[in-house]
Amino acid sequence: MSAPVSIASFPVLSRRYFLSHPLPFLPILRAVVVGKRRALAAMEGEPGQLKRAMIDASAGAISGGISRTVTSPLDVIKIRFQVQLEPTSSWTLLRKDLSTPSKYTSMLQASKDIFREEGIQGFWRGNVPALLMVMPYTAIQFTVLHMLKTFASGSSKTENHINLSPYLSYISGALAGCAATVGSYPFDLLRTILASQGEPKVYPNMRTALVDILQTRGFQGLYAGLSPTLVEIIPYAGLQFGTYDTFKRWTMAWNRRQYSNPTAESLSSFQLLLCGLAAGTCAKLVCHPLDVVKKRFQIEGLQRHPRYGARVEHRAYKNMFDAMKRILQREGWAGLYKGIVPSTVKAAPAGAVTFVAYELTSDWLESILT
Repeated sequence: MSAPVSIASFPVLSRRYFLSHPLPFLPILRAVVVGKRRALAAMEGEPGQLKRAMIDASAGAISGGISRTVTSPLDVIKIRFQVQLEPTSSWTLLRKDLSTPSKYTSMLQASKDIFREEGIQGFWRGNVPALLMVMPYTAIQFTVLHMLKTFASGSSKTENHINLSPYLSYISGALAGCAATVGSYPFDLLRTILASQGEPKVYPNMRTALVDILQTRGFQGLYAGLSPTLVEIIPYAGLQFGTYDTFKRWTMAWNRRQYSNPTAESLSSFQLLLCGLAAGTCAKLVCHPLDVVKKRFQIEGLQRHPRYGARVEHRAYKNMFDAMKRILQREGWAGLYKGIVPSTVKAAPAGAVTFVAYELTSDWLESILT
C-alpha cells in the first residue's frame, strides 16, 4: 500500500506534472499572456487615478466658475421671478384683476428695474456664494461622473466613455449630481437668499446671512429645500449628461457620414457648444417646477421690502408635495413655471459654456500632466 500524499506536496507535484506534460497548459498560458498584454496596452497613456481625479476636479471647478459668472444676470432674474408669489405676466394680472401689483412681469421690465434700483452690480448679487457653490459642485460632479464611467467602461480614457450605453450615461449623471448637490448645498441656499433680497438689503454679506440662518433655523436650516433639490437633480443631471453624450454620439456619426471617414471621432468646439445647448435646454424644461419649489423653501421667512410683494412665511410648506399643492391652488400651473423664460435662456448657454470649458480645460490639463 502506497504512502498517503500530503497536501503540502500538491504544488510540487503540480509543478512536476506541468514540466513533464506542458502541452495541455499551453492554451491557458497563451490566454494569460495575451490578457496581460491587452491590459497593459489599455493602461498605456492613461493617467493615474489621483491625477485623473485632479484633472476632473480642476476642469470642473474652472468650467463651473466661468459658466456661473457669465450667466449670473439671467440667474438673478430667474430667482426674482421664482420667489415672487404674485403673477409674473401682465396678461395674468389683467385676467385676475389683482389689487396688489406684481413687481416683475417680464424679463425686459425686470432687467430695467434691477438696473435702476440696484445698479449693474445687482445682476451679480449673490455671485460669491454662487461661485463657492458651483465650483465645488462641478468639481465633485465631473470627478464622480468620470469615476463611474471609468468603472462602467473599464477604461479611464474619456474617448472610451462615449461608447457607454445611454442608460449608464443617465444613471452616472444622476448619481454624480446627487453627490455634488449634498456637498455644496449650503452655498446654493445662501446664493438664493442674497440674490432674492433686493433693496434695501436684509443681509449685507454672506457671513451675516449664514449667522442669522444658524440662529433662527439651526444647522438644518442650511439644508432647507434639499429634498426637492435631490428629486430635481436626479432627472436634471441624468438628462443633462445623458442627452449630452447622446448628442455627441449623433454628431460623431454625422461627422463620419459627412466626411466619409469612419475614424472621424473628434468634435469641433462649435459642435460641443451645440450639444451642450441642447442638453441644458432639455433638462431645464423638464425639471423647472421642482426648482421653483426649492427656491420657495430656501427663502422662507426672508424679510424683503414690501414692494417685492408678499413674502413666503416661515414654515409655509410642510413638505415638497404640500408646496406643489399650495402653489397649484394659489398660482395655478403658471406658478410652477415662474421664471421659465430666463431659466431656459440661461440653461442653454450655461450648459454649453460648462461642457465646452470642461472639455477644453480637461484636454489642456491632461496634455500638461500626462
